[in-house]
Amino acid sequence: MRATPSGPGTTRARSWWGWGYTDAHPDDTECAAMGALVPGTLPRPLPVPRVADLRIGRPRATAPPALADRITDDPGARAAHAMGKAYRDVIRALRGRPGRIPDLVARPADERDVADVLHWAGERNVAVIPFGGGSSVVGGVEYRGDDHRAVLSLDLTSMDRVLEIDTVGRSARIQAGALGPVLEGQLRPHGLTLRHFPQSFEFSTLGGWLATRAGGHYATGRTHIDDFVQSLRVVTPAGAGESWRLPASGAGPSPDRLFLGSEGALGVITEAWMRLQERPRFKASASVTFADFGQALDAVRTIAQSDLTPANCRLLDAGEAQMSGASHDGSAVLVLGFESATAPVGDRLTTALELARAHGGKGRPTKTDHDAPADAAVSAWRSAFLRMPYLRDGLARMGAVVETFETAATWDRVPTLIDAVRTEVAATALKATGHPATVNCRLTHVYPDGAAPYFTVLAAGRPGDEVAVWDDIKATASDVLHRHRATITHHHAIGRDHRPTYDLQRPHPFTLALHAAKTALDPRGILNPGVLIA
Repeated sequence: MRATPSGPGTTRARSWWGWGYTDAHPDDTECAAMGALVPGTLPRPLPVPRVADLRIGRPRATAPPALADRITDDPGARAAHAMGKAYRDVIRALRGRPGRIPDLVARPADERDVADVLHWAGERNVAVIPFGGGSSVVGGVEYRGDDHRAVLSLDLTSMDRVLEIDTVGRSARIQAGALGPVLEGQLRPHGLTLRHFPQSFEFSTLGGWLATRAGGHYATGRTHIDDFVQSLRVVTPAGAGESWRLPASGAGPSPDRLFLGSEGALGVITEAWMRLQERPRFKASASVTFADFGQALDAVRTIAQSDLTPANCRLLDAGEAQMSGASHDGSAVLVLGFESATAPVGDRLTTALELARAHGGKGRPTKTDHDAPADAAVSAWRSAFLRMPYLRDGLARMGAVVETFETAATWDRVPTLIDAVRTEVAATALKATGHPATVNCRLTHVYPDGAAPYFTVLAAGRPGDEVAVWDDIKATASDVLHRHRATITHHHAIGRDHRPTYDLQRPHPFTLALHAAKTALDPRGILNPGVLIA
């Protein structure tokens, strides 16, 4: 377990095997109560796994003397860096089968340490897995294979400072290992914010967001981390480089774009200049219910194609709305929110509500001043959103299979895509388990030309064989997305789990270019082997 600051003089223990903080996990009674609602689950929860019960072998490599104070072979540290936080990872930990545990964990203090680790690892055929907060849900931070003598997890969280702030241009130079709260805490005294809040905000880093092209909490406008990047500094086995700080440029292909989304396979992002914003002062929110999900989709598309740019524009289908407590009458719910640092936003919310009503929505009354409490359905959804990863781990302890995946498609494909996912994934789960599954959908991000559906699948497991059920569901979902020309991921990255479908999605000439870049920047193939390309 890792300790994370949570207030003056206090720490909270991080779970090595599951999501977030250990003191926020459901207890055995809550796990059993949740499991009772899912057919075919276990009679009692699986025990919380212990590092002491794992088979952790002797490290296959020894840190060089010059880096001895930066590298550890402590079993607890190694176990905590073995996997990400996907359901597949959680259930493997619960079953005592975490896979290949890294031999060493390095915590560089600066860029020189990063370069030295890469040089040493290249000479000794040691795989290096860049690691931020470890919140990957696609197998992005684990090693699979046996082509390398040893495996080292490169934990960057000691490099977590805001180094410079340009208040005139509203930007900051930030080290890549800064966790979300650490980063925002250093910006807050200046009245500024990066305004990037993924669900993993507490447990993920700036470098992780950049390396995975993470999407933030905000549903429209600038929400992907790409939108905030001014320049990157990257260390590769072939050397270090930094792009220029520019507001915009048309000078050939962007060097930043090569490393955004590269998941540590081409280099280690160590710093970035990021565009900032003033902290919002005015907020307004409301919810709208729809009896017909098709009409709700039309309403969301209309709002997305307006110039209103709501910060929150999330559509929950009836199942998702019920699960989150936003609705209990079979209605779909649209959660709307606006914010601004400079002017009241009540008029924008009013206009959005009018657009929604024109498509059959029923808006709930709300106050719109900046001190007003959020709408009840909005508050219920937000609480469920933050709590859901912990509940997933509780269901995993009961042997249930909980899978989430997201995608994006153009508006003309969205309705049929959602229907196909619901139908085919539910059929696969039924065949695999003998029990009906729940398949819910929400739109997390919306654009003028399309949307990002996010699916939650809750199914019974097969005791001891939960990973196989998860694999079947994942394979079906990936196949449906590919057939409908929907991206394999909107904001969760490729990792190792999405690689086969990503191989089919990208154009062949681009594949050739990626291979050439990998060969040039990482000639010995030590950086995060198996992600992005074979």
